[in-house]
Amino acid sequence: MSETTRLSSAAAANLPTHVAIIMDGNGRWAKARMLPRVEGHRNGVDSVRAVVRASGELGIKYLTLYAFSVENWNRPKDEVDTLMKYLARFLKNEVGELTRNNVRLEAIGQIWRLPEAVQEQLEKTRASLAKNNGLTLILALSYGGRTELVEAMRTLGGKVKSGELEPAEITERLISEHLYTRHFPDPDLLIRTSGEMRVSNFLLWQISYAELVVTPTLWPDFRKPQLVAALEEYAGRHRRFGGL
Repeated sequence: MSETTRLSSAAAANLPTHVAIIMDGNGRWAKARMLPRVEGHRNGVDSVRAVVRASGELGIKYLTLYAFSVENWNRPKDEVDTLMKYLARFLKNEVGELTRNNVRLEAIGQIWRLPEAVQEQLEKTRASLAKNNGLTLILALSYGGRTELVEAMRTLGGKVKSGELEPAEITERLISEHLYTRHFPDPDLLIRTSGEMRVSNFLLWQISYAELVVTPTLWPDFRKPQLVAALEEYAGRHRRFGGL
């Protein structure tokens, strides 16, 4: 993979508005170094910081990071507790960095399942960054694509049952308006690190026409050069959206 940190003129002219990333490989990164899994997560935070900074510098408007899935609750309690500790620490300690880079923060998922202290810090950080108008960083926390769709269907079903909505009035646009992501455009580019060829229940509705780039780089090693390489690959794609 190219190690350049500068975009070509073609890539700069064809920049995705919204990039989503499945941050995978923390555990394998740690195992390869004979370190505890949590060390992979800790080093992964450095990648988050670097990629958020690079995304803003390059002119990306929205960046969604798959930080914690609904399935991740099934991991050992010690690992989950450590992840929550790192999340709370990131939300608190990165305010200055995010402010300097004009980053606005949002979150999607079953936020109510997060520890109360994490929820409080998330809201405090989000409020502190609310006036920024550069990159919008969206953290997918306790997130699952199927769960998101189930919740949307329940809401729409309730509206049909109450007579507020006719079944024939349900459209793709209406479904989109009932998803966690209703305030954001769909991703143009989905990046998955670690070489795994699956989407892992991430933004299942929203990535219908996203371009996919899979890199063998493990997340703790993913930095600006790897992001630039993915953007260069995206720029070379011809997006047909089902047409010719």
